Amino acid sequence: MPHEVSYEALYKLLPVFLSYVISFIYVGIYWNNHHHLFQSVKKVDGKVLWANMFLLFSLSLIPFASGWMGENHFQSLTVVLYGVILLLCAVAYYCLTLSLLKNHSLDSTIHKAIGNKFKERVSLAGYAVGLLISGWLPLVSFGIYVVIALIWLYPDKRIEKHLIAE
Repeated sequence: MPHEVSYEALYKLLPVFLSYVISFIYVGIYWNNHHHLFQSVKKVDGKVLWANMFLLFSLSLIPFASGWMGENHFQSLTVVLYGVILLLCAVAYYCLTLSLLKNHSLDSTIHKAIGNKFKERVSLAGYAVGLLISGWLPLVSFGIYVVIALIWLYPDKRIEKHLIAE
């Protein structure tokens, strides 16, 4: 929060606000995809619950890294941590998806809907590139994370299409 009432005080907090906005977008993307994913399943077991907890824990780390990154104006170490957490979230979501797939037959809605994983592959590659360069080019790295979020802002219709078809 600004400690003064002025445009200059708001401008000084622009990095904090920007990191907050992109982090909110990421959490929102995961929230929406998680909702669609669970609409397509019929069975949940203990492994799914623990994979879901892993995802929740990973997502809970975003505000910490986001705040640190914004308050320190995207210095390299803060962007490295942010990238590691984004990668951790992607891995956790992948683990959740795998645990759900194992509980369902090949003709189930979730198996039919997952299909092409182009966005997932592009995201993982982007996170890897972002992490590799974040030590030298933290703003470029953060830009890559923003682009990945923008890719996911367009709703993923794979599961919706299969739910409507049922």
